Amino acid sequence: MLLNGRVVLVTGGSRGIGRAVVAGLAAEGARVAFCARDAEGVAAAEQELRAAGAGEVAGTAVDVADGDALTGWVADSAARFGAVDAVVANVSALAIGPGEQNWRSSFEIDLLHTVRLVEAALPHLERSDAASVTAVSSVSGREIDFADGSYGVMKAALVNYVSGLAFDLAPKGIRANAVSPGNVYFPGGVWENVEQHDPALYAHAMGLNPTGRMGTPEETAYAVVSLVSPRASRISGTNLVVDGALTRGVQL
Repeated sequence: MLLNGRVVLVTGGSRGIGRAVVAGLAAEGARVAFCARDAEGVAAAEQELRAAGAGEVAGTAVDVADGDALTGWVADSAARFGAVDAVVANVSALAIGPGEQNWRSSFEIDLLHTVRLVEAALPHLERSDAASVTAVSSVSGREIDFADGSYGVMKAALVNYVSGLAFDLAPKGIRANAVSPGNVYFPGGVWENVEQHDPALYAHAMGLNPTGRMGTPEETAYAVVSLVSPRASRISGTNLVVDGALTRGVQL
């Protein structure tokens, strides 16, 4: 995928989709800096990725809601690797349900962290000959489902933001895209928690999947890695839905 030696920054890279993205990028020869909030989880993920044969990966504990910490991580990663070719904004507050706090969390973590990540990385991306921004959104941003409200609204806002970036940054040779996964199941993830504590909702969600199953982190990661790849040089401003035909709206 022409990613050998490229430097990619991934937020929320210690578990789930983010972890699979880091592994997928590293398997293609990319040098990857990733962050997540939990220091122990970050250290364990870095060790496991290296033990599994991942190349140059570096994990750092960062709370992306802390703008200064996030900006500092971008600067430190750029200094460590000497460049930044792409960023992947993957962190989500997963703040589903009513209440002002969920709106604040969704705004700060899902949307504003993406904006801050891009702004901090932009001077470095402008020096790359294959620069890109990829944001992980959700099918909940496309249609009304159980996660309407703050979660769905902010995921929709991410797609809008990325579409604007694609247009604004095209003259600089920087691409921007979104990836919208459907239900993704992995140990310790939100759907395992739902399966254990709200079996009715889990059964309902499973019934909506025409494939008869939920997706894996690796399936979503493949879409992300493909968009990061310089081979996707003409793909910008798109929202790539990765849901196994879960959603029924026509994407025009």
